[in-house]
Amino acid sequence: MKEKKIFISGMSCHHCVMAIERELRPLALEKFDVKIGMVDVKYDESKLSENMIISAIKEAGYKVV
Repeated sequence: MKEKKIFISGMSCHHCVMAIERELRPLALEKFDVKIGMVDVKYDESKLSENMIISAIKEAGYKVV
């Protein structure tokens, strides 16, 4: 399992958090905790890559920094 903290720009409210959660929920993440400006994730690298997580965040309309 890999644990990673990903920093996100453009988030300002709880609706932003919900938008990112909606994109991350379908992924094979063991755990994720979205807060304004960041997300902590835990995932199995054999099932999911960091790039897939970043793509989901971008799909929600936010930028990873």
